Amino acid sequence: MSTAAPKRGKALALLISLPLLLAISLLLGPSGIGLPDTSTVSGQAIFSLRIGRFFMGLMVGAALSASGTVFQAILRNPLAEPYVLGVSGGAGLGAALSILVGGGLLGAVGLPVTAFVFAVVTLLVVYGIASQGGGSPSVYSLILSGVIVSAICSSFIMFLVSTADIAGMHTVVWWMLGNLQPGAPEGQLISLLFISLSIVALWLLAPALNVLTLGRDMAHYQGLDAGLVTMSSLLLATLLAATAVSMGGMIGFVGLIVPHVMRTLFGPDHRWLLPASAIGGGAFLVLCDAIARSVMPPVEIPVGVVTALCGGPFFLVILRRKMSHAWIS
Repeated sequence: MSTAAPKRGKALALLISLPLLLAISLLLGPSGIGLPDTSTVSGQAIFSLRIGRFFMGLMVGAALSASGTVFQAILRNPLAEPYVLGVSGGAGLGAALSILVGGGLLGAVGLPVTAFVFAVVTLLVVYGIASQGGGSPSVYSLILSGVIVSAICSSFIMFLVSTADIAGMHTVVWWMLGNLQPGAPEGQLISLLFISLSIVALWLLAPALNVLTLGRDMAHYQGLDAGLVTMSSLLLATLLAATAVSMGGMIGFVGLIVPHVMRTLFGPDHRWLLPASAIGGGAFLVLCDAIARSVMPPVEIPVGVVTALCGGPFFLVILRRKMSHAWIS
C-alpha cells in the first residue's frame, strides 16, 4: 500500500469534520443549544452571525496554524509559534494603533497592513536581540527574546488603552482577548486574499522547507538558497500571523498546538503538513469559539481565553520533553 493512502484517509476525515463543526457552530450559543428561529429578524441576525463566526474561525485558525508550522520548520523546534516569538504581540500593537489612532486612513487594508509592518519590525528586533552573542541565535534565546519583546508591546498596548476613550478602550480590550465577530465584508475579503495567497505560496515552498528542516548544510548540498527560502517563508508566515491578529485579536497557542498534532498524524512532509495544519487550525478555533460562547450562558468567554487554557499546559508538556531530551543527551 502506498504511504500516501493513509494520509489521504486522514485528510478526508479532516475535511468531513468541517460540516460537522458548522452544525455545532450553528447550534451552540449563549442562549443555549438549538438553531436560531429564522422566522424572526433577531433569529436571522443570530443565524447570520454564527455563520460569519464559523468562517472567521476557519480563516484565523488556518492563518495562525500555518504560520506556526512555518516558524517551527525554520527554527527546527516545536516550541516556535507567532505568539511565543512575539510576532503576534507586534502585530497586536500595530493593529491597536490602527484602531485607536489610524482610523480608516488606509481603508480596509489599513488594519492588516499596519499589523504586518509592526510584526516584521518585531521579528527583526527579536532576532537582533537573540543574536547579540554573535552567530546564529539559539531557539531558546529567540523564545526568551520574543517573550520580552511581546511584554514590551503589551505594555504599549496598555498605555494606548489607558489613554483611549471609553468606546476605544472597550473595542481594543475585547479584541485583545480574542474575538471572532465578523468585521466589514471588504476587510474580510482582503484578509481572505492575504491568507489564501500566503498559504498557497508556502505550500509551493514546502519541498524547500522539507530540505531546510534537515539543516542549512544539507540545504547547501542540495543546491538550495537557504537564506532566500528562510526570508520568504518568514515574511509569508508573519503576514499570516499579522492578518489573523488584525481579524481576531490576540489568540494564542493555535500555532503551537495544531501543527504539533498534525505532524504526529501526517508526518514531517510539509506538502501534507501545511494544508493539514491550515484545515486543522480552522477546525480547532471554530470548536474553541463554540465552547467559548456556550460554556457559561448567557456570558460569552473570549475565544483567546479558551485557546490559552488549552495551549498553556500543552506548551509546558512540550517544553518538559525538550528539556528532558536535552538533559539526557
